[in-house]
Amino acid sequence: MSSEQSATDGSREASGGRSEETPAGRAASEASRKGLHGPTPEQRERPRGRRSKQGVRVDPDAEATHAPRRTTISALVKHEPGVLAEVAGLVSRRQFDIESLTVGPTTNPETARVTLVVEEPEPGVRQVEKQLEKLVPVVSVRELGRNAIRRELVLLKVHGDRPEAVQAVTEMFDGRTLDAGPWTITVELTANPDKVEDAIDAFRQFGIRELTRTGSTALAAGEEWTTDAEEERYERMTDAGEYPGYAESRSQQRGQNGQTQQHDQPRQSEQSQRATSSPRRTQTDD
Repeated sequence: MSSEQSATDGSREASGGRSEETPAGRAASEASRKGLHGPTPEQRERPRGRRSKQGVRVDPDAEATHAPRRTTISALVKHEPGVLAEVAGLVSRRQFDIESLTVGPTTNPETARVTLVVEEPEPGVRQVEKQLEKLVPVVSVRELGRNAIRRELVLLKVHGDRPEAVQAVTEMFDGRTLDAGPWTITVELTANPDKVEDAIDAFRQFGIRELTRTGSTALAAGEEWTTDAEEERYERMTDAGEYPGYAESRSQQRGQNGQTQQHDQPRQSEQSQRATSSPRRTQTDD
């Protein structure tokens, strides 16, 4: 047995030695010693960027910083209890930078308009829109353009030791005095948010004792609709002749057109009578 095993081992060593002597054998042996082709672990590119709270690595390119910008978002919501609480809860959970939030009725008694002024980077603004659209009571959401009509009301109470100067500044910003006494003067101003900021700065010289602001409310400018849902409702109701005030305005316009036609008919008849009664002049040769 020992002689047979030694012979077998000798034959294997001989064959193995012969296989390594060939080029294919040498390549196979080198590949087995070096492993897979490619860079070494030290040469491989390591992932960059931080990890999120869930342990997922965040792409640094996707996390590029964007400059924050101030914009106005208008949301048409169902007029039902708890809607404002849902919107406020969304804002607090997501920690959006909201400057003001106002709500008020619309032409439809079943809906209300929520106006938000946010100052967020571009991804944050898009997130505000997406998160609002997920709320069940929200009907339509839209970011308003720069040409939108924005207004805000502010009440100011300043010291009254310089009433003439306070009145001059009030008139300069198209405001009005609501209350004037020997010690204080209360002023009301309505303007776009930027002008309100300028007015507040101008009144600081008198010493502002109290101040309150309503927050911005806004509508799209010109023929542009603030939300798509309002445009669709208006078209449906006008086609059916049910839109409030639309039929009355049409009837008034028709009545005015009828009155103008009635006024024009006597004038035309008078002109025709004058033309027939007046003798025609004929040219004669001298």
